[in-house]
Amino acid sequence: MKQNYFNIVLLGAPGSGKGTQALLLKEKYNLQHASTGDLYRKEIASGSPIGRRAKQIIDKGELCPDELTLDLLYQFCSSCKNTRGFLLDGVPRNLEQAKMMDGIKYPHTIPITLALYIEVDKNVVVERLSKRAVIEKRSDDTPEAIWLRIELYETQTKPLIEHFKTQNKLITVNGMQSVEDVFDEICKMIGFRLVCTD
Repeated sequence: MKQNYFNIVLLGAPGSGKGTQALLLKEKYNLQHASTGDLYRKEIASGSPIGRRAKQIIDKGELCPDELTLDLLYQFCSSCKNTRGFLLDGVPRNLEQAKMMDGIKYPHTIPITLALYIEVDKNVVVERLSKRAVIEKRSDDTPEAIWLRIELYETQTKPLIEHFKTQNKLITVNGMQSVEDVFDEICKMIGFRLVCTD
């Protein structure tokens, strides 16, 4: 995997707008969207060795091991050509994965250029996810389940914010604005970082 790729990690609670911004950023900066959830679903559907192993783990209600997730991501990123870099969605999921991506206790390096944190108030997240559950007819997205997802995010993923902050890679954006305003703010911050690193 090229070390000069422009790789952005997307951070934010479920319903913070990561998916929407990923689509816009992908087009503007010629980046490949790498969602580990999508990659796992594709492998499971194809019946590949990784897919079969992942299905066994997921069917038990467990999370896939960090190494398996990063192997899947590394394999995908290494196979992509003609891209400037990647939008990493769903990875790193925790601090251990972030350290592994830096090459600590893992044979590969998956370099991170920027970590983009879309900050949204918890109550707004619950409201957004509740509306989405109705639209998509997702009966499993009850208010209780939504709060559990937010708590899981805060326990596992929020420490990453501090990790990337200490590495001077964190960009925090107000996700309470309109989609267009959030995108404009992100682009301005990315533009500033690109100028500083050129």
